Amino acid sequence: MNDISMIQLNNICKTYYTGRVSFEALKNINLEIKRGEYVAILGPSGSGKSTLMQIIGCLLTPTSGDYILAGKNISKLTRNELAKVRNNQIGFVFQSFNLLAQTSLLDNVSLPLLYQGVNITKRHARAKELLDKLGLGGHLNHLPNELSGGQQQRVAIARALVNNPDVILADEPTGNLDSKSGQDVVSLFEQFAALGKTVILVTHDLKLAERAKRMINIHDGEIG
Repeated sequence: MNDISMIQLNNICKTYYTGRVSFEALKNINLEIKRGEYVAILGPSGSGKSTLMQIIGCLLTPTSGDYILAGKNISKLTRNELAKVRNNQIGFVFQSFNLLAQTSLLDNVSLPLLYQGVNITKRHARAKELLDKLGLGGHLNHLPNELSGGQQQRVAIARALVNNPDVILADEPTGNLDSKSGQDVVSLFEQFAALGKTVILVTHDLKLAERAKRMINIHDGEIG
């Protein structure tokens, strides 16, 4: 890890409105995450951690405050501009894998490169490289349902890495896995951080959070 800031949140607030009723999901969040840091955002259901994750992942914009990603203020970008940031700089890993059921592993992993206009030869070469590294090189043409849960999550991790993102954002990535597979996945995140990726694990599981280099506790929309 180095001292260069990858993520900086300055007085971030997020308020949801339903008719005349408002709910403040995040309250003046101030947070800095360095490039190559492995952090866990820990909090119970309803704590605001999902909203925080969605803002960090450029899926939501804050109601107020500034979000600086890799030196650029992205707080006021349009939806299309945020989509470009997501596709180029952030890799997502979800609890439910989110793989396309009737699509081969090779095409599942290479899909983000298709959105970037990369030709099929190059995107398949990159996807194969990652699947090989994650021990799935012998399953390129298999469908997701032909794999175990742990293997499917490794496919999802390969897809998250295919664009060579700056940030890996993992939302409860071990929730559907057995204990051993979950530990294997967390070990991969540790390896990626060692290689200079910024890894953010969002979880309610204290044991998983303790594996990170730093824990960020959130409760009632505030970091404590």
